[in-house]
Amino acid sequence: MADAAAGDESAFRELYRAHVRAVYWIAHGLLASPTDAEDVTQETFVTAWRKLPGFDLQGESLLPWLATICRFQAANRLRQRRRDRAHTTDAADDTIPSTISVEGQVISAALAERITAEVGTLSDLDREIFRLCAAAGYSYQAAAEELGVSHAIVRNRLSRVRTRLRGAVKEASDV
Repeated sequence: MADAAAGDESAFRELYRAHVRAVYWIAHGLLASPTDAEDVTQETFVTAWRKLPGFDLQGESLLPWLATICRFQAANRLRQRRRDRAHTTDAADDTIPSTISVEGQVISAALAERITAEVGTLSDLDREIFRLCAAAGYSYQAAAEELGVSHAIVRNRLSRVRTRLRGAVKEASDV
């Protein structure tokens, strides 16, 4: 990450390869459109490339930060869709997406079920740490203050949760 933050394109390419699938599936889950998900994934990494030099991850995973960027990009895309629909005469015909494949829906649903099931097995504290940091975008310190635990507890537990979820996602994608 330090090399990528310093402007090393090959290091950033490695980060991209490591996280592009997860970012795509987050975008796809939010947008339900493969085309929009691809666009938002690219926008996420362009934004990350621009902001990475000023961002201090302290050796932590890049994925929660990328997920947050992705959620903002997806929200922008959804707002744009609403504006576009409001200004077109055939907005009623746009309500049913025609490009979603059945296979894509099954894969997306299976992956979401696997992640949800895995999150459901976490302890209450781990689940809340995951919700605050990965879903709500809290920093480790903010989550620690919210939960009344130390920064180290949040960092260590979230690291274990991420490892566990990555394993679950890998298992689901291997099936």
